[in-house]
Formats: sequence, structure tokens, C-alpha cells
Amino acid sequence: MKNKIYYIGLLFISTIIMSCSSDDSLSYKNDFESSESTWLNFKQSSNNSYKYVVVGGSVFSTYGWQTTITVSNGKIVSRNFKYLGDPTNIPAEKLEWTENESEINSHQNSGAAFPLTLDEIYAKAKEQWLVKRKNATNYFEAKNDGLISHCGYVEKGCMDDCFVGITIKSIGSL
Repeated sequence: MKNKIYYIGLLFISTIIMSCSSDDSLSYKNDFESSESTWLNFKQSSNNSYKYVVVGGSVFSTYGWQTTITVSNGKIVSRNFKYLGDPTNIPAEKLEWTENESEINSHQNSGAAFPLTLDEIYAKAKEQWLVKRKNATNYFEAKNDGLISHCGYVEKGCMDDCFVGITIKSIGSL
């Protein structure tokens, strides 16, 4: 009788452990998977050639910024950055610039979005931004015709400019 109780207990614990896969640690799992499926269809229909615009800014300033990333056949071919609004104390040569294929990421620490393909963004979303954390609130939206538009997290207790992730204003094929 004792062996049966131990066996049932072991079976019960094993079932719980098996049901707690790593997917359970992902916030917005269904929405993310639906968006990822839409991405894979878009990627195929666009021949993995597209342009997307990342936006950002501070709640404490009079300006924001946007970065346009252009991808051709799965490879980043340009990155354009510009400040929006009323940026004060920023030198004119830093207000807007473009990097071509051989120059990608030459403007480091500029405030521009990192040069990532949408494949890399979806991977980051799954592996970093949407991972459930006890001390953070996760966010996910897919307002670009089902493609990712806002994804990341904010640690609880943080007071300003704490969002870790990405906000994509638009995505279009080339």
C-alpha cells in the first residue's frame, strides 16, 4: 500500500513538472505565437525584404526619435536615425544620419534603435522581453497588421523611462 502511495505521489509530481515547460514562462504566449506566425507569412511574401520604423523618447523631454531599418533578403542594408520634436542642445550633425550597408552600427551610443532584423526582434521578444519576471510587468501588442508593435517589460517600482524592449511604429515590404 505504501508503495502505491509513493508511486502515485511520484506520478503526480512528475506530471506537474512536465506541465511546467519553459513556454509557461512566456507572457502573452498566444498573442506572441499568432504574431510570429503572421511574421513568417509576411517574411515569405516580402522575400524577407522590408522596412520598419522604431520610435522612442523620454517622458521628460520635448523630443523623441525614430530609427528606420531597411532589410533586403534578410540582411540589413541601411539604418536611418532622426530626432523628432524640439531637440535642444543636440549638435546639428547628430540630429539625423544614415548608415549604409558597410557602415551599419557605426553610430554607437547614439540613441538609435539597434540594427536588428525582425527575426532577431522576435527571438529577443521570446527569449528576453516576454519572459515572466516576479518584479516586472510585461507588454505585447501586434498592431502592425498582426506584426509586433510593442514588446518589452518595465520593472516594478521604476519611476521613469524604464521600458526595456521595442516599439515599432510601422512595418512594410520593399
